Amino acid sequence: MKKVSLILTTYNNSADLSRTLDSIESQDYPDIEVNIKDGGSTDDTLQVIKQYAQDSRCSVHWVSSHDTGIYDAMNQGYGLATGDIIVFFNDLFLSGDVISQMVELIEKTPGCVGAHADLVYTKNDKIVRYWKMGPQRSLYLGWMPGHPTLFLKREIYEKYGLYDTEYKIAADYEFMIRFLKDRRNRLAYYPRTIIRMYYGGTSTSDTGSYLLSLAEGHRALKANGVKGAILIDALRVFRVLGQFVRHRA
Repeated sequence: MKKVSLILTTYNNSADLSRTLDSIESQDYPDIEVNIKDGGSTDDTLQVIKQYAQDSRCSVHWVSSHDTGIYDAMNQGYGLATGDIIVFFNDLFLSGDVISQMVELIEKTPGCVGAHADLVYTKNDKIVRYWKMGPQRSLYLGWMPGHPTLFLKREIYEKYGLYDTEYKIAADYEFMIRFLKDRRNRLAYYPRTIIRMYYGGTSTSDTGSYLLSLAEGHRALKANGVKGAILIDALRVFRVLGQFVRHRA
């Protein structure tokens, strides 16, 4: 059985962390490793982590130390992980069989490097935006999986590296460009909403953050030698706007 490593990053956010950890405990998959990278919290986050490490049925590794931001924290969290399948997770699973279903999909899909699914953004437990990406398409069409739903084989990180901390808000997008521009890397798709994501992260907190995300996304496309970056930018915007329109409808 493949070990699934969940990597969590946190800083002074004990309430959301507690909900996320409860969500992990609800999973029926038997071999889960939880890796928590705390940025040196001064609230009761460390007490939450210590109690969880003591009580959890999962294997738990954690560290509290300085980092330079979310992507540095993610890279440090990866350094704790020993699993076969890597998942960066800071939100809520919508059912207890998510990990089981995603691992089964990966194992049953020949040649895939991982799997992805759909998610929703929520604010105060109300849905703000749907993210329904559908089966894998070309990144030249503005398609990109929802990073919070990515279950990737460890070999992808070993081959393509970790997150570029020169990006402040779009290093996850740059990482996905890096391995998806090689069209041999195929992702299996699970047509189900599996994650409820907290709205207000680095790329969704306000209009300025979203514009910075687009600018860094354009830079990422150019840095990786992807032609037609401006057209891809426009297609990405239309896809996002369409998600909001579908929600309102």
